Amino acid sequence: MKQVNGEKLLASLGGGVKDLRGRLTPDAPMDKVTWFQAGGLAELMFQPHDVDDLVTFLKLLPESVPLTVVGVGSNLLVRDGGIPGVVLRLSAKGFGGIDLEGENRIKAGAICPDKHIAAMAMDNEIGGFAFYYGIPGSIGGALRMNAGANGSETAERLVEVHAVDRRGEKHVLPVSEMGYSYRHSSAPGELIFTHAVFQGYREDRATIRAEMDAVRLHRETVQPVKEKTGGSTFKNPPGHSAWKVIDEAGCRGLMNGGAQMSSLHCNFMINIGHATGYDLEYLGESVRQRVFENAGIKLEWEIKRLGIFMPGREVRPFQGATTE
Repeated sequence: MKQVNGEKLLASLGGGVKDLRGRLTPDAPMDKVTWFQAGGLAELMFQPHDVDDLVTFLKLLPESVPLTVVGVGSNLLVRDGGIPGVVLRLSAKGFGGIDLEGENRIKAGAICPDKHIAAMAMDNEIGGFAFYYGIPGSIGGALRMNAGANGSETAERLVEVHAVDRRGEKHVLPVSEMGYSYRHSSAPGELIFTHAVFQGYREDRATIRAEMDAVRLHRETVQPVKEKTGGSTFKNPPGHSAWKVIDEAGCRGLMNGGAQMSSLHCNFMINIGHATGYDLEYLGESVRQRVFENAGIKLEWEIKRLGIFMPGREVRPFQGATTE
C-alpha cells in the first residue's frame, strides 16, 4: 500500500512556509471533510488565510507537486488510497464572505454556502437566487460545474469570476469566458476560484420566500437530506431523468458494502454505515452498468471522484463507458 508522507512534502517546501498565515496539515483525513465521510488521507492540506496568503503559497509550490482544490466536500468522493500532493481547502474566514455589490448585485466568496446567497438575496429583495437554497454546496463548486436546480442554473446569474492560477497570478473571467453548458464549465482546470459577482433583479420578499419554501419542501420530501450523501450521483442524460433510468434498471435501494442507492431518491448514493471510497465508487459503476444494459444509456458521474485506489481495490469503469 502506498503511504502518503505529508511531513516529508511539507519539509520539501522550505523555509518560505514560515511566512504563511494559513494552516498546513500533513496527512489530513479526508473522511473528516467530505459529506460521504469516507476516503483516505490528503498528503498535505493547506487552508489559506486569504487571497494574498494563497498567492504566497502557490509561488512556493513546485509545479511538480500535484494540487487538488476542494470546497465543503458536498459533491466529492475520495478514494481510499488518499490524494497525493497538496489539497487546497479554502477557509470560511478568508473565502466565505458575502456582500452587496451595487444594485441587485451580490459578491460571494468561493466557500460561501449556496443557500447563504439565497437567504441574503431574499433579505434584500433580490430575485433570481431561490434555486441556490436547494443546492448542498459552496459557490466555488457551483461555479465549476454550473450548478443548478428547479429550472435555474449558475450561468444565468453570474457576472464575473475572480480566480488565481497555479503560478499565483490573479484573473477575472466574465461569464462569457466560463464556457458553460449543462453541469459543466470549460474554464481552465488550474484556476482556483476565490469569489464571484452575481446579478439578480428586484423582487418582493414574500415572493422569494415562497420560492425558497417550495425548494426546501421539495428537498425534504424527495431527497435523503439527513443522510451521508454527495447529492446527485449522476448527471441527467439528454432527454431523460437520471433517477428514472436508475429506477427502471432496478437499482433503487441497491447496496454494496456500506453504500446504497437511496430508496427515497435513487440518484442519491448514501453511506449507510462505514462505507469506504471503494464501496461507493463500485456501487456507482454497478449502477452505470445496469442502466446501460437495461436502456443503452451511459450515465455520467456528477460526483467528483479524487485520489488513488488502494492496491487490489481498484474500480474499473463499466464495460460500456468511454474513458473519463
